[in-house]
Amino acid sequence: MLHDDLKKLNKYPFHMPGHKRNSSFGINGCEIDITEINGYDNLHSPNGLILDIETKLSRLYKSSHSFMLINGSTVGILSAIFAVTDRGDKIIIARNCHKSVYNACFLRELEVAFIEPEYDETDGYYTNIKQSVINKAVENNPEAKAVVITSPTYEGNISNICTDIPLIIDCAHGAHFGFGSFPEYPKGDIVVSSLHKTLPSLTQTAVLNVYNEKFTDRIKTYLDIFETSSPSYVLMNSVSKCVEFLENSEETFDKYNSNLDDFYKTKLNNLKFKVGDDKGKIVVSTANCNISGRELGSMLRNEFSIECEMESINYIILMTSVADINEAFLKLSSALKSIDLRLKKSNSKSIKKTSIPKLICQSYNVKSTVKTPIENSIGLVCGEYIYAYPPDIPIIVPGELIEKEIIENITEMINSGINIISDSNLLPHYILTKAH
Repeated sequence: MLHDDLKKLNKYPFHMPGHKRNSSFGINGCEIDITEINGYDNLHSPNGLILDIETKLSRLYKSSHSFMLINGSTVGILSAIFAVTDRGDKIIIARNCHKSVYNACFLRELEVAFIEPEYDETDGYYTNIKQSVINKAVENNPEAKAVVITSPTYEGNISNICTDIPLIIDCAHGAHFGFGSFPEYPKGDIVVSSLHKTLPSLTQTAVLNVYNEKFTDRIKTYLDIFETSSPSYVLMNSVSKCVEFLENSEETFDKYNSNLDDFYKTKLNNLKFKVGDDKGKIVVSTANCNISGRELGSMLRNEFSIECEMESINYIILMTSVADINEAFLKLSSALKSIDLRLKKSNSKSIKKTSIPKLICQSYNVKSTVKTPIENSIGLVCGEYIYAYPPDIPIIVPGELIEKEIIENITEMINSGINIISDSNLLPHYILTKAH
């Protein structure tokens, strides 16, 4: 495979990249960082080592065709949405979709109809989507060209739905599905997963799995447009190693599953585990005790040298993977028990969801904006994306009406220490609104 052949580089590189595999510059990975030299294939026209990786990915995920991605799931989402729509079409998307979905709709100048997943008001996050909600949305928008959902969600909740129109699934957090005792890998028309999020592979590596062959050629066209023309062999090397691991991973996944089962036996009196469909996502709720999710994350970081994935007002996410050893789970269990003993119960701090737009959203129609004090923005049309990072899910998007509850939600999160970002970086004092 590719990772084996990269160990055999033995010719002087009078070619890119400029570090020339010279270790004296102290660049990690430079020894295998090459360009498309003879015998090492081309990601944009694979017929050798890279084709072998994609063929094995297709076999592992039981797809019609699989594309290895080195610009993250983002490039897969962009290419998938462009492949199933034309400029000005209508598309149905779940409100909890990643910013990359919204960006694709913006670039394609699509009219967006929103669907709303179920919502957990205790902790403040979307869970899964009911089939009846999908059916109603498709019925109400007969001209829509596709549906886009996120499954699993950041917190590990799955939506098992089907549609009569093309279904794109952002499965960025589900690359490990289908292995061990984890849920089955979803089967939409196009499914995109980040290998690096939940499998042993480097950041930016992902896979786009095609289950409706008629979209393959158009996806290839848009991947050639959106994905870099200088793909990293360091990243592709990690995918090659990841694929080799997955082909012989049953025993390791069994151990991972056993470690998770043992971990969830941890006894907590005040903190609470919120176990979704993917038990690999450890969600710890602080909703019924006297600290916030932000405070819990700080305690784990400062007292126990544990860095969590995300801190919200009422919960934290601790991401696990098959690469976690048992000692790591024991360390986390001990830390949570120690913190839990110091806490007291309190009344539940529920977080109400903000309403979603009733009208079709046309973000691309916001051509010009003005800087507006946040307290004066209510009733105006938003001119920028505002989102919590992580996970990069917009709270409000260009073209939406700014309502009081949205401003209250944004302000509360900022005051709670949540990392809220806007395109203009003018928060917390100003928001860009649509110019009249």
